Amino acid sequence: MTSSATRRTPARPEFRNGFFFKRPSGARRRPHSLLEGFGMSKIAVLTSGMQYDIVGKNPERAAAIAAATPRVTEFLAEMRKRDCPVFHLQLINQPDDPLAERYDGRVPALRGTPGAEVIQEFLGSDDVIQERSKDSGFYETDLHERLQAAGVEALVLIGLQTQICIQTTAADAFFRGYIVAVPSDCVFSAVEADRLRALEWLESYCATVADSTEILRVIDESGSLPRKETKTP
Repeated sequence: MTSSATRRTPARPEFRNGFFFKRPSGARRRPHSLLEGFGMSKIAVLTSGMQYDIVGKNPERAAAIAAATPRVTEFLAEMRKRDCPVFHLQLINQPDDPLAERYDGRVPALRGTPGAEVIQEFLGSDDVIQERSKDSGFYETDLHERLQAAGVEALVLIGLQTQICIQTTAADAFFRGYIVAVPSDCVFSAVEADRLRALEWLESYCATVADSTEILRVIDESGSLPRKETKTP
C-alpha cells in the first residue's frame, strides 16, 4: 500500500528482538500523537468472537476470556490512547444458515439477541461494530472499504478463536496488502494446542507474532509495525 505522505529514502533497517526498525534520519520533535509525523502506517485493532454467545459456548472459552479480560482491556485501552481505532467483528448468524454451528441445537448470535452483543468490558465509546456472517471479517463485508477510508494500513488481531476467525481474517488481510500483527497473549482457543498451532502458522506465513507488551513497544519506538517478509522454502 502507498501513503499520501511524502516518502523519504528508507534508512538501512536494524533488526532487534525479532523486529525490523528504521533508524531515523535526524532528530524529531516528539509528536502529539504517537502516529503523527511518522509518515507510516495507521494501525487499527480487530477483535473477533468477543460476544456473549461465542465466549459462553463452553467452560473452556469462558474461563480463557475471564482470565485474560484485564490484559485484553488494558491492551485495548493502550491502543486507543495511541489513536488506533478498534473494530469489533460481530458475528451475526442467519437462523436458516446450514453452515452456522449449532449450540445444543440453537443457532447462536442471532441479530437482535443479547448473545450477539459484543461483551461490554471490551467496548469503547468510539469503537466500530463491523457485522460479519462468516469466520473472516473480510468475507462479503465492507470492512476493507471502511479501513481504507480511515487510512489504515496495519492491523492487530485479537480474540477468539485463533485457529478459525483470527487465522482466516489474518490471511484475508494479508491478501489485501495489510501489515498484520497478532499479540500471542490476546488470542484464544478452547484447546491450547489449536492456539499454538495457529500461531505457528501465522508466524510462518502472514503475521508478526509477539506479546502485547512488545507490540506496544514497537509502535512507540517506530510509529508503525513491521511488514512480514514471506519466504517459501
